Amino acid sequence: MKKLLLTAAVVAFGLSNAQIAKGTTYLSGTVGYSSVEDNNEDTKVDNFAVVPTVGYFVAPNLAVGLGVGYASTSKKENFNNGYDKNTTAAFVVEPFARKYWTLGDKLYIFGQLSVPMHFGNEKSEENVNNTTVSQKVNYNSFGVSVKPGLDYFLNKNWTIEATIGEFGYSTSKYDIDGAKNVNNFNFGLNLANVGVGVKYVFAK
Repeated sequence: MKKLLLTAAVVAFGLSNAQIAKGTTYLSGTVGYSSVEDNNEDTKVDNFAVVPTVGYFVAPNLAVGLGVGYASTSKKENFNNGYDKNTTAAFVVEPFARKYWTLGDKLYIFGQLSVPMHFGNEKSEENVNNTTVSQKVNYNSFGVSVKPGLDYFLNKNWTIEATIGEFGYSTSKYDIDGAKNVNNFNFGLNLANVGVGVKYVFAK
């Protein structure tokens, strides 16, 4: 019992002293590109995103911030006498709040609540016998997302962070008469959906 109390006291002492100070600023973000080509189905999917992020600690272990950037997805399917192609491109704005809990002097867990917003367009293109018909539609997307993660400080300025899965909801509205909203739910801790990145901290 005494050992248990002593261990709890040590943990509590560590939690109360290893904090990220109020006024600390950091830079991070997302930069990614992927391309998947399926020769069986004769399809190709390209994804690209660049969303730099800045965060500011308004209190010890509590940060707020904003990500602003661009994201696009393109899918093309070929067939005997032509192809179908769908392209989505959007300006991304994502305000967020992030709360840290200390596991050690350099290791933290965090939970991030964000409100991702996309303002973009979707273009569909169909080519049959060298005749192309295309349509372009504007859309807006709004959502709420919660991501758990880990953050490890390599030194006072650089950290490695990882997010595991996502709990979220988004709804998209297309600028077409009579079009209904498209809703998307995403819930789960998925080890196949792990995001790893680096962060630069302007240490105080």
